[in-house]
Amino acid sequence: MTDPSPFPLRTSERAVLDRVTDLATEFGAVAADYDERAEIAVDHLTALHEAEVDRAVLPERVGGTGLSYGAFGQLVRTLAKADPSTATIWTMHAGAGVALAEITADTLGSFFAEEFLAGKRFANALSEPASGNRFLQPQQEAVSAPGGWELTGAKRFVSGAEIADYLLVNALVDGEPTFFGLAPDATVSIIPIWDTLGLRATRSQLLSFERTVLPAEYRGRRPGAADFAVIPAGLPALSLGIANAALDALVEHANSRVILGAPLSHQQWVQHEVADAQTRLAAAHALYEQALWQADNGIPAFLPTLGRSKYLANKVAVDVAQLGVRVGGASGYLKRSPIQRHLRDAEAGQLMAYSTEVLAGVIGKEVLGVAD
Repeated sequence: MTDPSPFPLRTSERAVLDRVTDLATEFGAVAADYDERAEIAVDHLTALHEAEVDRAVLPERVGGTGLSYGAFGQLVRTLAKADPSTATIWTMHAGAGVALAEITADTLGSFFAEEFLAGKRFANALSEPASGNRFLQPQQEAVSAPGGWELTGAKRFVSGAEIADYLLVNALVDGEPTFFGLAPDATVSIIPIWDTLGLRATRSQLLSFERTVLPAEYRGRRPGAADFAVIPAGLPALSLGIANAALDALVEHANSRVILGAPLSHQQWVQHEVADAQTRLAAAHALYEQALWQADNGIPAFLPTLGRSKYLANKVAVDVAQLGVRVGGASGYLKRSPIQRHLRDAEAGQLMAYSTEVLAGVIGKEVLGVAD
């Protein structure tokens, strides 16, 4: 495959990316069908595991082979362009599995790493209905109970919840955000309200916790800057992959649709709009690449840069997808068209924590020097 990354990748990383590229072609051919049925593509997730992608994303220090941030970003973008729902579930699965292996490294980290490498499914159960989109700052209290702490509450947008063997859960313990691994039991239930417009095949359910015991032995430390930041690094890539797919669909339609004897791509307004969209998308990729380079080189600014890249990627993805609908016209608005699916999926990226509104507040305050 042609490597679009400006950063050097190890031979082992290139091999993983080659396997993912081949799988992505297969995934893309049926992504619309899974979206229509709002069904998790379990076979896609299994194929990724069998291709050693889980082992690759797990850092070497906890038993994996350890992708660089540069390779990870390329991997997620490749998946998201082909099948954004699978890319989202896998990113959340990897985020929870890697986090539990790292934050419990002094206790049960090897257990969670081994379960992750064995193919068990992990999911993030962090966002709360009333947490204001800040998933690392829970508002729900867990109270002391035999064997650990007891949680009653809800967690929303838990991608892949229905197939998860383990959850990464957070709650306040003595007023402090605290993180736990959890094997769901009868006290954890799904609230059946899943019926979204976009990323339908993630089935990101709302979970109810009713006096659920968060085991003391599964308690971990708070995620730190030295941990592999799967979720912050993955979220911009999801939107960028969707934007890439939307732009490709737009170009294909513009070149195949003939208006007044010439392809639609010959119309000046289409050329001007596409020039703006493609340039802004390239800028979003460049900002994301900068964040990945900072992360791989231990520069602390990588997290704020990832926040900026998510903000820009979310907005550009929506803009590119909306332009696709405009260029597609009535045929782009049909349910069978990939153009409308790209728009629905692009909108979902803006809602993922931190949402564009929350990020705008964080970035704006920093630029203006406004203290919290």
